[in-house]
Amino acid sequence: MSESPFKKSERLNNLSYAIRGPIFDKAQQIEATGQKIINLNIGNPAPFGFDVPDEIIHDMMLNIRNAQGYSHHLGIFSARKAIMNNTQQQGVHGVTIDDIYVGNGVSELIILSMQALLNAGDEILVPSPDYPLWTTAVALSEGKPVHYLCDEDSDWNPSIEDIKSKITHKTKGIVLINPNNPTGAVYTKDILQSILKLAQEHQLIIFSDEIYDKILYDGNVHHPIAAMADDVLIFTYGGLSKNYRAAGFRGGWMVLSGPVHKAKSLVEGLNLLASMRLCANVPTQYAIQTALGGYQSINDLVAPEGRLTKQRDLIYSMIIDIPGISCVKPKGALYLFPKLDLTKFNFDDDNEFAYRLLDDKHVLIVPGSGFNHSDKAHFRVVFLPQIDELQRAGNLIHEYLLHSLHSNNLMPV
Repeated sequence: MSESPFKKSERLNNLSYAIRGPIFDKAQQIEATGQKIINLNIGNPAPFGFDVPDEIIHDMMLNIRNAQGYSHHLGIFSARKAIMNNTQQQGVHGVTIDDIYVGNGVSELIILSMQALLNAGDEILVPSPDYPLWTTAVALSEGKPVHYLCDEDSDWNPSIEDIKSKITHKTKGIVLINPNNPTGAVYTKDILQSILKLAQEHQLIIFSDEIYDKILYDGNVHHPIAAMADDVLIFTYGGLSKNYRAAGFRGGWMVLSGPVHKAKSLVEGLNLLASMRLCANVPTQYAIQTALGGYQSINDLVAPEGRLTKQRDLIYSMIIDIPGISCVKPKGALYLFPKLDLTKFNFDDDNEFAYRLLDDKHVLIVPGSGFNHSDKAHFRVVFLPQIDELQRAGNLIHEYLLHSLHSNNLMPV
């Protein structure tokens, strides 16, 4: 049989998105046989009973007739005004309504901003581990993602020395994910100020993904980096999908701050790309003002007795009780990022562990290498399921790992 002439673009050959990759495909095959999978792989709140607040649904319904046509390419006025006011309340100065872009989720805006900025071979510093869409978006735009280390021994804060060592004349910007997916880290003010100093010295853009900025535990505080400097060009990303549990509505935004007047050409590129997609999802745009200005129900979920806090505490305690596992307790977001001591188990790496856990116990997790982490010893667990299901998943992971201990290791009593 002759080789097919219809091939994907070569630029896609080395790109992946492990959250919905081969292991996810295997899980779907298992489900197709009628067997149940416990999904700990994706931060999608709705399937686990986290509903969008009623007032957001109500406002979308009331405005649905107003949402029949294309909107302004940057977004409707009320949505952008609400984002601008929220940004100003966070202490960010000088942002105007024209510095705000509404998109079909943060993912669209990440791709749009990389496409507007990058030429072939330009470098963007991306955290390791990262949310893999960032790495893929850079590469898809013909840029080169260069991964800097986040230090597990320092609560997963970025390594300033490693960032510094990887800045070259080709470096255009630094990506921050804070609070972090997949580690749950919330970056310290000192770390953010050090990154700002590097950006100032080397005239770099900071791309700050802050989609989890309200999902904070144990009194931890998120510091918006755009509020800490007026002389660095900063792109800040936020949205409805996590704080407001509206992942399927696809509503996100991007705010430009700092010396935007020095980036006239880049802004022209952003506006061209924003215009080419015509507009973001209009019904969802009518939810943004209500979401940002209304009751912040996320605060109840992350309170000491809140559902998210209880679920985090449960799965964290279960995971660290397993021999051969360590984990930094997450301060924010929706994930644990435990580490396997591979010398203790009879599998070689995180991918083999994820496949075998799925096959044996029907629990779906994502290997850490899917987040561009190089040691192949980590995995990500989503703690969105209800307590009962989360406890069952924790027990199954515990059972599997105990069974997988090398025979020359002492089994726990």
